[in-house]
Amino acid sequence: MKILNGAELASFVKVRQLKQVRNLRQSKKIIPKLSVVYVDSGNKVIDTYINLKKAYANDILVEFSVYKENTDTIIERLNTLSRDDSIHGIIVQLPLPGDLDTDQILSHINPNKDVDGLSGGNFTPATPMAINWLLSGYGIDLSGKNVAIVGRGKLVGAPLTRLWKESGYNVDVFEKGDGYDLHIEIPKYDVIVTATGATGLIKSSMLKSGAVVIDAGTASEKGIIKGDLYDDVRERKDLIITPDKGGVGPLTVAALFDNTILAAYRQAKLNGM
Repeated sequence: MKILNGAELASFVKVRQLKQVRNLRQSKKIIPKLSVVYVDSGNKVIDTYINLKKAYANDILVEFSVYKENTDTIIERLNTLSRDDSIHGIIVQLPLPGDLDTDQILSHINPNKDVDGLSGGNFTPATPMAINWLLSGYGIDLSGKNVAIVGRGKLVGAPLTRLWKESGYNVDVFEKGDGYDLHIEIPKYDVIVTATGATGLIKSSMLKSGAVVIDAGTASEKGIIKGDLYDDVRERKDLIITPDKGGVGPLTVAALFDNTILAAYRQAKLNGM
């Protein structure tokens, strides 16, 4: 088994980002600032994600602020932050409570500050960027390969599909409940990215020898973050695979801050990225 170690790659990205932020602070007197807005729904996994971002921001000297809102105040907060020239990046920590329209909420983020890349084309979405970094970091070229993306979600599946099809890659997309038998379909593919949040969806019997398997799914089981891969997948020795921890996640956080730094450069009308 070959492990695609996203945490190791993220550490190299972090060194480069720290240099960029120091340059902004020292030479341009600009402090990159990222604001995270969320609605407290009792989901402890949200706290975990926010704390990971906070720790990363501290490591690269980005100013980080968190705003806990309710369903009545979140839009007002986003509008205020969008107008604040000192704020370079804004994200809404998902998921939102079910009674809120996620697309409608995200539309209140200034597109020039939407560093998650979810409301338009100003930034590459963070998780697809992370997956591209992971593949390039290990010299995996998708040209000529059959690629499957499992899941059409806003965070991963939909934007990744768009990016890869625009690049000319041979990509097919599957979704839970769309009528396909994944046991029959998935063994046909050389590269599989799964991002459904359905724990244990992808099993060893679905994967051919030598397949590249990237687990970008997240779900919470008793407060523990789980991916889409069934346990037996990690027993295989003939796969190229992301680890249970330290795969896509650390690079997604790094990509988010890459976009934040880029936003700071853009807002200051500087070159350097």
